[in-house]
Amino acid sequence: MRETLLVMTEKRWGVVGVTGDDGRLLGAITDGDLRRHIEGLLDHTAGEVMTPGPKKTVPPDMLASEALALMSDPPPAVTVLFVVDDGRPVGILHVHDILRAGVM
Repeated sequence: MRETLLVMTEKRWGVVGVTGDDGRLLGAITDGDLRRHIEGLLDHTAGEVMTPGPKKTVPPDMLASEALALMSDPPPAVTVLFVVDDGRPVGILHVHDILRAGVM
């Protein structure tokens, strides 16, 4: 969890992905997950704290406007999407990135 907290703080995305030995995305840890596990947080592994299987991910070739629509479409609405290729994370798309680019 120490490494997870460092990455979340450094990257400032409010989320970090958890991958398996094969590099595939297993889950995500959000700020909310940290709050829910605050008691003894550093005694847990990332796998114990993560929310398994992010329900919303996007392929590398998805249009930003489509990704924004997916972010807005509950349940639940999200501000960050993992960009995955063959189940492996290759990037993160934040709603602020899309809005900064002028996509509506």
